[in-house]
Amino acid sequence: MYNSNLNKKISLLVVLGLFSVNAIAAASTIQSTTPSWEKNKPYQFTILHTNDHHGRFWQNDIGEYGLAAQKTVVDEIRKEVATKGGKLLLLSGGDINTGVPESDVLQAKPDFLGMNEVGYDAMAVGNHEFDHPLAVIREQQKWAHFPFLSANTYFKGTDNRVFDAYKMFDLNGIKVAVFGLTTDDTIFLASPKNTDGVEFRKTLPEAQKVIAQIKKTESPDMIIAVTHMGHYENGEHGSMAPGDVELARGLQSGELDMIVGGHSQNPVCMASPNKRITEYVPGTPCAPDKQNGTWIVQAHEWGKYVGRADFVFLNGKITLQNYQLIPINLKKEVDNGDGTKRLEYYTKEILQDKTLLENLKPYQEQGKQQLLVKSGELIGRLEGDRSVVRYQQSNMGQLLLSAFIEKTKADIGIMSGGMIRDSLIEGNITYRDILKVEPFGNSVVYFELTGSELIDYLKIALNKKQGSGGYPHLKNITLTRSGDNIKDVKIKNEPIDLQKSYRIATLDFLAAGGDGYPITNTSPTYVDTGYRDADVVKQYFEEHSPINASDYEPTQFIHN
Repeated sequence: MYNSNLNKKISLLVVLGLFSVNAIAAASTIQSTTPSWEKNKPYQFTILHTNDHHGRFWQNDIGEYGLAAQKTVVDEIRKEVATKGGKLLLLSGGDINTGVPESDVLQAKPDFLGMNEVGYDAMAVGNHEFDHPLAVIREQQKWAHFPFLSANTYFKGTDNRVFDAYKMFDLNGIKVAVFGLTTDDTIFLASPKNTDGVEFRKTLPEAQKVIAQIKKTESPDMIIAVTHMGHYENGEHGSMAPGDVELARGLQSGELDMIVGGHSQNPVCMASPNKRITEYVPGTPCAPDKQNGTWIVQAHEWGKYVGRADFVFLNGKITLQNYQLIPINLKKEVDNGDGTKRLEYYTKEILQDKTLLENLKPYQEQGKQQLLVKSGELIGRLEGDRSVVRYQQSNMGQLLLSAFIEKTKADIGIMSGGMIRDSLIEGNITYRDILKVEPFGNSVVYFELTGSELIDYLKIALNKKQGSGGYPHLKNITLTRSGDNIKDVKIKNEPIDLQKSYRIATLDFLAAGGDGYPITNTSPTYVDTGYRDADVVKQYFEEHSPINASDYEPTQFIHN
């Protein structure tokens, strides 16, 4: 179904010439007091992985990814591995929730049911699992036939974990421990109302604790961390919490065999040690990262790929024989030579599993009924790509804030770039389109600050680094930045009055301190309108269409 020749081509012995044979064959010796494996007998097993699913249970509009095609690939690999006498584990790096309206309105039920059919064995708890309150997460755990793992998520002020720390698997006598970790940034990234009573402890100390526990009580032959922490090139994580590279470097060499990651949503394919391939081309060789004796893998996002790592275990030593990312019906534009273009698969087409497709179809149709009603019309493009909105002001940010300001009769609007999740293109705009831009279900809120208090607020907001989800978008505010200082602040083109009271529109996530913004929901002037952000934007489209994107061009911050 998929390009079977890729298996033969993508052996790590030849991948880009990046790693020597000795480096590939370097193995971890696992202490085992009562080994269940036979001496001098090789054991083959395979680890498959995905991450940052974000509601993509169904294929997209051009037939890419989707769980039905993923099942075809996994079933084929499972059969191949079993034929050779091996066994397989399928792991997820988390963030199953939030991203596609048909999934969002059903609290990701079709995603978890579909993952059961594909045969997932365990998943890390991602920060977007906490886009829902714990009661909904518990319901999702009932739907899933596999464990949610997070060793560092605790009930606040206790030593009781919210989720299981680890799970043991027997792969033909090879004992494999899989433990989970969740980025400790979740306390800032998730809505505070959903994390009330929960704390996310530092990942490295918790990893050290659970590894010691596993070694003492389970005598594993291999230890894998399934994480939702992010892969940051050479460990340079900036203002974000430490990720997988820092975890591997912080442990003793050989303590951890493999990290199956998520959160940063990139294909981890290395161009050279500590240098990731910037623009990975689907279907080409992929060398995973290796840090301090630990292999680190990540399969981009949305089920675009299934990562495959083939191992051999011999006399207590583990060797990675082959690694690849298998594209799930990803397509590219090809020039026809006459000024037109067509879509082609990067590799061969993968047929969708018919049974799973039929099982998921009612959920897709159920969501569509309420999502495909036209809300308005757009002329031009409103830019919501993360490579833009986390680095600069955008017309999408201006449009969203215009809607929030109109609803609240506020003077100014403030939101973070991480709350903008998609672009809108010219044509009819449906509620589904709007929900892809604003999928988190935040409430539109407002509060009041004096001009002096507002300047202090802006200093904190403007200190968020470019590239982070906290990067601020402002409406009806202009200013000049000089280092950490701001001056020449104007509100609706008028110099700020330090004594005057200004009404600020934002979302409840930021008002509760999300993304590290000042907490304002305790102010006596704070009002939660109760209106969902997407609903407010929908109403704005209904009342102002056609919307012309050129009317929302932003003013960038002035630096001197």
